[in-house]
Amino acid sequence: MRLPHIGLLLITLLIMSCKSQAQLTDTHENEMTAMTELPYTSIPDHAENYTAAGVAARMVDGLGFRYRWATEGLTEKDLEYKPDSTARTSMATMDHLLGLSTTIMNAVLKKPNVRPSAETNYTWEEKRRKTLENIKMTSDILWKSSDEDLESYKIIFQRGENVSEYPFWNNLNGPIADALWHCGQIVSFRRASGNPIDSRVSVFSGKLRKR
Repeated sequence: MRLPHIGLLLITLLIMSCKSQAQLTDTHENEMTAMTELPYTSIPDHAENYTAAGVAARMVDGLGFRYRWATEGLTEKDLEYKPDSTARTSMATMDHLLGLSTTIMNAVLKKPNVRPSAETNYTWEEKRRKTLENIKMTSDILWKSSDEDLESYKIIFQRGENVSEYPFWNNLNGPIADALWHCGQIVSFRRASGNPIDSRVSVFSGKLRKR
């Protein structure tokens, strides 16, 4: 008479163990999702005071926010779209943006941009994450920088033994402005391919509007 009761108890314990394991798995997956969340869902709060480095950091944050949402939810159709045979596809534009973000970041890291660049074989999701991480690292460094530090953040290009240097000014009107331009390109292209950017995105406030 006791054997059925023991069997029932074992089955109950097994079910409880499975539920507990599932809860642990869900918790782990949620923690991993939080850890891998992409930056720039919104723009961080602005500083209380204006500084040259702070203004530069805010420009970079604006780029991060625009890129984050310009590339959110892209499809294969969007990535392959181009208006004519002479234009870049959105995928090729993302390649260019990754290169620009690296150039922007290398300036504050005081690293040269070695040419020709090393070949990469990233998926578009990996390109997106890497670009956003480059932008975020640049911003983090700039927010901690003094205005005097900007003078040492030169853009350095190296091709063999040939090295050329440019002041941080060129980062503003060069790679940063260029990257903003190309973010707009992706937004325009995805609208043309039938997948417009989320209408809640407010580049003015740096946040998503409430529905």
